[in-house]
Amino acid sequence: MSARKRILVVDDERHIVEFLVMNLRQNQYESLTAGDGYEALDIARRENPDLILLDSMLPGMSGIETCRSLKQDDRTSRIPIIFLTAKSEESDKVIGLGLGADDYITKPFGLRELFARIEAVLRRSARERTAPPEGALRIQDLAIDLERFFVEKEDLKIPLSPTEFSLLAALARGGGKVVSRKDLAESLALGTDPAGGRSLDVHLRNLRKKLGDSPRAEGYIDTVRGFGLKANP
Repeated sequence: MSARKRILVVDDERHIVEFLVMNLRQNQYESLTAGDGYEALDIARRENPDLILLDSMLPGMSGIETCRSLKQDDRTSRIPIIFLTAKSEESDKVIGLGLGADDYITKPFGLRELFARIEAVLRRSARERTAPPEGALRIQDLAIDLERFFVEKEDLKIPLSPTEFSLLAALARGGGKVVSRKDLAESLALGTDPAGGRSLDVHLRNLRKKLGDSPRAEGYIDTVRGFGLKANP
């Protein structure tokens, strides 16, 4: 790793923060820490970390509200976020992904899984930031700008998370051909296990909602049962 990536750890439980910081250091990452959402916002705006590990249960400003504030601020909106959640917080996972978080991991988690997810999200983020200019793609009245990473519909920008943007671009590149769920999950670095499939479903549902699409009617994206997904050019 030529330049160490900086990861902001946001958790109010000191022993978890210390455990994560120690293991991040051992894996050649630099770390920043925050004990609540307000401190996390301040550090993220000032330091622009490469990734944020965000606990969903924080005192004062919740992890959900912190994520929303980060994604609404132009200074921090493109920083990838991985939610740290408890098994009982299934709704927080869905809400977090809907707000633009890139992934989640359930406590208690193993270090191998944690670092696999960190590396996958960082790879995806790096591809998006360094991708060569390709111009624009279109799906009906959607203009997908691959150079500046935004989507427009009738001259209005649609705010998408990095994963949602990558999913839409992957389908648009297919030119109306079916792309398998496995290929999509792999290209988005979500993994091909059941958890990766569920993450793909959540990102797809959020993307359709933002586009005003419906899975039950012909729109921008069609589900081809048993095969995968395709864009309707």
